[in-house]
Amino acid sequence: MVQARRGGIGRYYDVNGWLFVAPALGLIAIFMVYPILWSLWMSFQAGRGMTMQFAGFANIVRLWNDPIFIKALTNTMTYFVVQVPIMILLALILASLLNNPRLVGRGLFRTAIFLPCVTSLVAYSVLFKGMFAPDGIVNSTLQAIGVIATPIPWLTHPFWAKTLVIIAITWRWTGYNMIFYLAALQNIDKSIYEVARIDGVPAWARFTHITIPLLKPVILFTTVISTIGTLQLFDEVYNLTEGKGGPSNATLTLSLYIYNLTFRFMPSFGYAATVSYVIVVLVALLAFLQFFLARERDR
Repeated sequence: MVQARRGGIGRYYDVNGWLFVAPALGLIAIFMVYPILWSLWMSFQAGRGMTMQFAGFANIVRLWNDPIFIKALTNTMTYFVVQVPIMILLALILASLLNNPRLVGRGLFRTAIFLPCVTSLVAYSVLFKGMFAPDGIVNSTLQAIGVIATPIPWLTHPFWAKTLVIIAITWRWTGYNMIFYLAALQNIDKSIYEVARIDGVPAWARFTHITIPLLKPVILFTTVISTIGTLQLFDEVYNLTEGKGGPSNATLTLSLYIYNLTFRFMPSFGYAATVSYVIVVLVALLAFLQFFLARERDR
């Protein structure tokens, strides 16, 4: 064992642990800490391409005068407000149904619901574009049953394009959250439900007064990670709109806007870094708010 003397008073500390974690700490410093600090410094720079100069808070002022940023921020918050509650609620409902031991084919349903999470993003995007094309299976089915008279312009109308993105995110990630709920439901002591059933407590009351309180930690966890994922939304929008966030920036998100500022348009690294810290601030504030509200409810 390697030991080092400290302070000359006979106290020793073991440096083997530090030697063991040093490579990992070095990688974290190189690939996480350094980029974070460098991007923070870049957020105070202005210029195009590699021509950068210190600009103070000019990029922050520019944010609120940039209509594209305002549109991307509005879209991102819309996805958060609409999609996260739908995904959390749907995952909880599906987990409750799959927790029923009398359900035939539970394993098959569980696999089918979780499968989109591990599906290739390219295949998933091609599938969705085909399904929601003007002559795709979705429009054809809705017309066949008389719900619509003309095809819905899923990819060319601002409202329907945004709706399609929400459907795509929900379809892809609901199964991921469902697995957490299902695992938590299966760990709840069945005797609690038996006692409530003997006392005549109806099923809905058992769900709201027993299941939901016992699932609070898992609900908080899935809400936080879903919030983070939605605020960083990029893949679905990029693939469904070919990186444009269209039509007319109707589906543009903050992450896609950062990508466009960095790689598609004339590079504006300083302004892109500033937009990225908007996401950091939003994630921190919303996560703190969710933890605070959860703690207040427990009091």
